[in-house]
Amino acid sequence: MVILKLVPLLLFVISVYSAEDIKSEEGVLVLNKSNFKTATADNEFVLVEFYAPWCGHCKALAPEYAKAAQQLTDQNSSIKLAKVDATEEQELAEQYGVRGYPTLKFFRNGNPIDYNGGRQADDIVTWLLKKTGPPAKELASVDDAKQFIDSNNVVVIGFFKDQSIEDAKGFLNVAAGIDDIPFGITSDESVFGQYEAPENSIVLFKKFDEGQVVYDGKLVEDDIKKFILTNSLPLLVEFNHDTAQKIFGGEIKSHLLLFLSKGDKENFDKISEAARSVAKPFREQVLFVTIDADEDDHQRILEFFGMQNKEVPAARLIKLEEDMAKYKPPTADLSAESIQQFVQDFLDGKLKQHLLSQDLPDDWNKEPVQVLVASNFDAVALDSSKDVLVEFYAPWCGHCKQLAPIYDKIGEHFKDNDDVIIAKMDATANELEHTKIVNFPTIKLYTKGENQVIEYNGPRTFDGLTRFVESGGVDGAGEEPVEEVAEDDDSTKKDEL
Repeated sequence: MVILKLVPLLLFVISVYSAEDIKSEEGVLVLNKSNFKTATADNEFVLVEFYAPWCGHCKALAPEYAKAAQQLTDQNSSIKLAKVDATEEQELAEQYGVRGYPTLKFFRNGNPIDYNGGRQADDIVTWLLKKTGPPAKELASVDDAKQFIDSNNVVVIGFFKDQSIEDAKGFLNVAAGIDDIPFGITSDESVFGQYEAPENSIVLFKKFDEGQVVYDGKLVEDDIKKFILTNSLPLLVEFNHDTAQKIFGGEIKSHLLLFLSKGDKENFDKISEAARSVAKPFREQVLFVTIDADEDDHQRILEFFGMQNKEVPAARLIKLEEDMAKYKPPTADLSAESIQQFVQDFLDGKLKQHLLSQDLPDDWNKEPVQVLVASNFDAVALDSSKDVLVEFYAPWCGHCKQLAPIYDKIGEHFKDNDDVIIAKMDATANELEHTKIVNFPTIKLYTKGENQVIEYNGPRTFDGLTRFVESGGVDGAGEEPVEEVAEDDDSTKKDEL
């Protein structure tokens, strides 16, 4: 009987010591294999960051993560923030599918979901409060409303005297689906009067551009959501780690990208103001974005557009659809008038896609494997008098590098065959209107006669590829690909781009 009576006490003591075993750094719990389950089971809500000590993005997140933990503590919130060194706790990282750093998982009663919010402290707190509380905060007075509006860069308030009506419920449904913006709702007459808000209306308040915007459309959920997501971003958005997800994951799929140098302050300010002055009429169709070309992290974006730093300042338009399209302005002038005309011509369908092309080398056809660029591709590959085998490659692709000596050997094998051409093209620097390449290497045979295009899916061996050519594309076309996507040479070091 004595032992039975001691059981509750023993359990209490065990729980106390378990809690004490979990160390804290700047308000963030430090978790490992031995305490992870306890932390996520004993706390209803826990946000866990899986990080690597060498990861630059993790280092940038650390102070914001600690700041968010402090904000939650100040609010007497039960939500906990925690972190796991995934390089030390590889078993935990594997268990929760960590493939890059930082990876954040939100645990509710021990059950994880992916965190998809921002990386600033306010964004983290907003996301967590939305996940753990009502979709919209009740604003019962003018003071409540003022404090709510002042607390964040962007907030949305629904003004509904009767919150049981369908329009109010629709507003709350939208609020529940947007995690990174705080929503409020009020039925208080004094709040209506303070902000001169009509009944059953929605107002977005922001600390930039025009300050506040009243929604004037029908109270349809999809339309309300688009209004909020569109107006919550500045007229001119600066591309960085925190805004990237909102830019490329947002509702607007057409983007005007202005590549500028912050080091050239005069030009940066001048062009930014010119773009901002003409952006408003286009805001629901085209997102205006600035990209600081001085940032090392942004060099890959310039490369993607085939640009060099010496071309900055410059503009490009990109349309993010299944087949991505890029457009280049006809002039280097970036005045307000030129930017406005460029965007309008794009919306009117007057622009032709800008396709990348390298200069054609003088010796492009001197070797057994001929070099193709966008400008000579059709003349060579679509020559109906020959079978033309083309490898579409990327310079950084590991599988392409492995294939190179085999492909050179195939070129030697067919060099005296007047009916066959073996060729290759750097598909990262040359684009074709009729052919989109997404995997590297991609190998296609352009047959003589009917000019059929047959993709090779067999083993990347000398025998396999020569049989493919000699059979006119019959042998090797119907097999499963060996690898679908080539890996980057740096793929062994996981990080987040």
